[in-house]
Order: sequence, then structure tokens, then C-alpha cells
Amino acid sequence: MPWNQLTFITNAEVAEELSDLLHDYGAVAVTLKEGGADEIFEPPVGETPLWQDTKVVGLFELDQNIAATIALLKENLGATPFPAYKESRVEDQDWERAWLADFKPMKFGRNLWIVPSEFEPEDHSAVNIFLDPGLAFGTGTHPTTALCLAWLDEHKTDGQEVIDYGCGSGVLAIAAAKLGAKSISAVDIDPQALVATDSNAEKNKVPGNIKSYLPEDFPKKAADLLLANILANPLMDLAEHFTELLKDKGQIVLSGILEEQAEDVLAVYQVYYDMQPAEVLNGWVMLRGTKRQALVF
Repeated sequence: MPWNQLTFITNAEVAEELSDLLHDYGAVAVTLKEGGADEIFEPPVGETPLWQDTKVVGLFELDQNIAATIALLKENLGATPFPAYKESRVEDQDWERAWLADFKPMKFGRNLWIVPSEFEPEDHSAVNIFLDPGLAFGTGTHPTTALCLAWLDEHKTDGQEVIDYGCGSGVLAIAAAKLGAKSISAVDIDPQALVATDSNAEKNKVPGNIKSYLPEDFPKKAADLLLANILANPLMDLAEHFTELLKDKGQIVLSGILEEQAEDVLAVYQVYYDMQPAEVLNGWVMLRGTKRQALVF
């Protein structure tokens, strides 16, 4: 079955909001790719690739009213001027292969790689996560995911109980499993994300370590580490709930935050956590902290 595809060229600050709106207005899949002319290959150790521009690609069913979708985006996207875009029609196989063609092995930190299935690992002794784009995205190409992966590479998860809240493709859950976590709970509001997480866990031979849940089905249990790569407003709304899910001195890692939103998110989490300085990548922020002891709710 053919699909309608909208492709936008924008910057990192606009890309996440645009991605969310495309989902809201009927996209069955959205991905973020390099949009600039300068392709970046393997980065130096300890660094993460940066893109000068970001290409946001939304896939729609053929009966989608694209003109109406563009009108809604122009009305609700907080970006001036409106990003350049083009509309095209693609076949099922064509759009999957097109995205895979731009998806190369990527290194995070010193020893963590995301490897598409069509590639051989460049370092067989490294921690290699085998992952392809799909209907639930999260492949390390966006700065929010890249920040979390680099943090995991540095801090490890040996023997820990971990929650990946807003798991998407399951990339952070799988990274935690491969870095030694005892058990991982992957939580997402989208059932498709849970399907993708389970499939990717199977592909990476860690299905027994990862259990996936919708939020309403997730049993409350205290974890050592909670990862949440979602968006600033949900992060603020969920702060108290997240704190209830962590052991005393448990660690929290938050991403999906624009640089200008960081102070607001930090203010909410400082009530419950000893927070560390923000890490910033290409306009996006990761916050992390340690839960204080003996908090009563």
C-alpha cells in the first residue's frame, strides 16, 4: 500500500515539537534524520554526532488530507518562519529502505554502539545494540537519546533494577540490559512502542531482562535507576510519581528537554532530588539527580 510522506528541514529546537504534532495529526510513523549537507561518520571517543539541520519525516495513510495537515501545523507550530517541506508518495518497502539507507552504526561514549542489522559491528568486543528504524523510533540519532546512551555507557547498570519510562523502541532498556542491569521495566503509553521494545529485546537476546507495560498496568516497585526520555511537560507532571518508583538514593535521568525548558524542569525535581548540572547537546538537555532519603508522600 502506498503512503503519503511529508519531509521537513528544520533545526533541533523545532524538530521535537514538529514530531509531536505530526503524531497528533495522524502520522503513523515519524523519524528524525540528518538534514544538512555535511555527513558525520564515527565521532571521536566521548563525543556524539551533531547535525547542523534536522530532517523530520512523517508517514501518513493515503487518504490523509495533507493540505489540512499542513494548515494545522502552520496554525500550531511555534516556529517562524514555517519550515521548508515537501510532499511525496512512497511504497511500503521504499520508505523503510530509504530510512535504513541513512542509518549507520553510531558510537556513544567509549564502548556503546547502535548497529543496524545490515551492518557488521565495527568492534565485536564493544556493547553492540542491534536496532533498525520502525514504527516506534528511538535509534540514538536524536540528541535526547544520544545523551542518555552516553550517560549509560559511562555509568553502567550492573545488578540494578531499571525503569525506562517512555521506552519507544526500547533502546535505553536494551542498553541497560546489555550493560548489566538485573531487570528492566519498559513503560510507554503507545502499545506499538511495547511491540517494538519486545521485538528489539528479542533481537538483542535480552528478552528475559525486559518486561514491557502500559502505564496503567505497571506495578509499582522501587528501582535503582529511572530513565525518562519524553518531553518537559510530562516530566514535570510525573515528578512525584517517578519519585515513588525509586529507592532512596536511586538515580533519575531525564531528557527530551529543550534548553529553555531546563530551569522549569529542574525546579520541580529539586524538591525530591539532589540534582547535578545539566548536560546540553545541540539545544537539548539531560538532567540527572539522586533521590533524597526518607521522603514522605
